[in-house]
Amino acid sequence: MAAKAAGNQTVPLAVLLKRELTSEKIDKPDVLHGQASQSKKGEDFTLLKLDCQRIPGDGVTTFSVFALFDGHNGSAAAIYAKENLLNNILCAIPSDLSRDEWLAALPRALVAGFVKTDKDFQTRARTSGTTVTFVIIDGWVVTVASVGDSRCILESAEGSVYYLSADHRLEANEEEVERITASGGEVGRLNVVGGAEIGPLRCWPGGLCLSRSIGDMDVGEFIVPVPHVKQVKLSNAGGRLIISSDGVWDALTCEEALNCSRGLPADVAANQIVKEAVQVKGLRDDTTCIVVDILPPEKVTPTDPSQKRQGMGVFKNMFRRRSCESTSHSDRGYSQPDVVEEIFEEGSAMLAKRLDAEYPIRNMFKLFICAVCQVEMKPNEGISVHAGLSQHGKLRPWDGPFLCQSCQGKKEAMEGKRPSRDSSSRRSTGSE
Repeated sequence: MAAKAAGNQTVPLAVLLKRELTSEKIDKPDVLHGQASQSKKGEDFTLLKLDCQRIPGDGVTTFSVFALFDGHNGSAAAIYAKENLLNNILCAIPSDLSRDEWLAALPRALVAGFVKTDKDFQTRARTSGTTVTFVIIDGWVVTVASVGDSRCILESAEGSVYYLSADHRLEANEEEVERITASGGEVGRLNVVGGAEIGPLRCWPGGLCLSRSIGDMDVGEFIVPVPHVKQVKLSNAGGRLIISSDGVWDALTCEEALNCSRGLPADVAANQIVKEAVQVKGLRDDTTCIVVDILPPEKVTPTDPSQKRQGMGVFKNMFRRRSCESTSHSDRGYSQPDVVEEIFEEGSAMLAKRLDAEYPIRNMFKLFICAVCQVEMKPNEGISVHAGLSQHGKLRPWDGPFLCQSCQGKKEAMEGKRPSRDSSSRRSTGSE
């Protein structure tokens, strides 16, 4: 059989099949990974799953998950998040979506999954907490959700470097300090005898150095589990992700981590990064690294970028933003051969902003399902996430999405609208 082409010429079926197979293959990069760790406290945990399916039983709909959980004050929160977070995220996405719709719904589902995991864990009355860096790779689209001070960076095939996570250390994030104090928390350094203050900025009560985490019942609920989410699309030249706990980043800069591992296979690269970090500062903390190579099919090692690398201070300017006319997450065309395209980024701690969605994404979610815990509600039971807010434009307090009474209470606590669990005074020791 043959198909007609322009000019009444025919193209052999074998050629068409080869083109189709090549096209399908380009849409599915090879994902290679390696991890390494040296343990000091035994509170770092990882989750690596390469066989997740958007549609159960359909092997074409696979995506990969790589997550790092850096616990503190014990390992209970990290273990609980490792065992439950992925399922909570997937349960927050409707089951009948196309791939493009699924990717569009993913940022909101990540927020719901993080908050539900935190809310459920706190019912266990455990005081441990955990940072989370959660990475989902579907084709060439990479989505990263993060709370805490672990970090995910990307080096594209031509050598540009991008932050895909946020740093929620109070010392490094003035906006988060302002949010916590506005919600009723106190931020300051550790007091010692004589009134002197030492160490990094901490949130009191509790003494946590972070503004966002999962768990941490001994800290006010203004330490929130709402993640920063960033979604990008790589060109089909691919790139390398480095996901590491603060044991690495306290010792190495992003450039140092990349330089010491560039050109190495993923498993060797992860070991080299951990080795370098421990050599610099010694094993003072759990030190964990996951390296993920997203490569064109049949390419077994990443390219050593030959072009001059841009400075670390211009990350955001290096993204090519999706135009408002483009709505597909699976477009293949690029005006440049190696451009990382920014699809979505949001770091607000306000659930009213993070759970709301513009048309047509809004219509993907069921109206009378709690946007956080997914419990079914009667029409008069749900509480709008906009309730009590000063609205402008088209948003109204009776618009969805809706929360159940329990999740509404969680929302109010995170925004400082009800007393925190622990109103004890500043302690003489810190948590993190």
